[in-house]
Amino acid sequence: MRDPASGDQASGRAPGIKLLDQVSRAIRTRRYSPRTEEAYRSWVVRFVRYSGTRHPEELGPAEVNAFLTHLAVEVGTSSATQAQARAALLFLYKEVLDRPLSGTVGDVVLGKRPKRLPTVLTRGEAGRLLRRMTGTKGLIARILYGSGLRLSEGLGLRVKDIDLERRELMVRGGKGARDRVTVLPAALVRVVSDQLQLRRAQHDTDLVEGCGWAVLPDAYARKSPRAGYDFGWQFLFPAQSHTADPRTGAAGRVHLHATTVQRAVRRAAQELRLPKRVTCHTLRHSFATHLLEDGYDIRTIQELLGHRSVKTTMMYTHVLNRGGLGIRSPLDSVMGADVDSI
Repeated sequence: MRDPASGDQASGRAPGIKLLDQVSRAIRTRRYSPRTEEAYRSWVVRFVRYSGTRHPEELGPAEVNAFLTHLAVEVGTSSATQAQARAALLFLYKEVLDRPLSGTVGDVVLGKRPKRLPTVLTRGEAGRLLRRMTGTKGLIARILYGSGLRLSEGLGLRVKDIDLERRELMVRGGKGARDRVTVLPAALVRVVSDQLQLRRAQHDTDLVEGCGWAVLPDAYARKSPRAGYDFGWQFLFPAQSHTADPRTGAAGRVHLHATTVQRAVRRAAQELRLPKRVTCHTLRHSFATHLLEDGYDIRTIQELLGHRSVKTTMMYTHVLNRGGLGIRSPLDSVMGADVDSI
């Protein structure tokens, strides 16, 4: 049998529509993120191929459990990866095939998810890292640290999301499809203003060349057909080349690709020989921890980060050297300056 996840028709419920296309339609109907769509489609493909390219309608809980066990035992995936695969397959059977598996996928033992503390830079390390980075990628890294943004949120900033006078950034469609407002550091107002001017000149040139379109969210392009050419909708950090919007065919600039910033951060950390694994998300973790050290309220930090629950934000209290914990080791009292004599 041909691989149904890569070309065969799906079940009789949606004749003429391929299985992966049905998965995408179900995900987009529920407004899940593009990254979730990509991950779920990938897991469906892996499950189908593991099962001998049989269609999922021919399979059931036993095969799902066998696949999840295979991931944990033979592949050695992390508990988080195994849980994501389970969520993808539960979604497939419930929302696409109309065969809920809830309560029947309990034979597999899911790995216990370890509670790991986030890697956090000291203020000195953060300063050295950011000074090492220059240009557009350096500015993005400064915004990630200075505003507590995820990389996708920083790259997704549009011109209209910047308020220089109020020193605010509007994050639209963040994790969980939630909007929020966060701080724009005073130290970045001038350089962001310069970036806006450069972006304006670039956009004016693109318009002359007929390539000034910005991809719009959801069905906004149908409601306002010319909005994609407005300067306010342009990405603050655009790609170097033009691409065509798959929905409208109009040419324009999407935002800078994530890997370019990720590589720049990793390279700067390696050049500085920082003894930590530093990623773009490390800058967000450092933002939250340093605010806690400065005495800011945990609820305020929760709002700035866009966490649904304050319990998520509370993890930063466990990586403080001072501030919320306020603990002085008894060794410091007993040994004092004599500790070097050990």
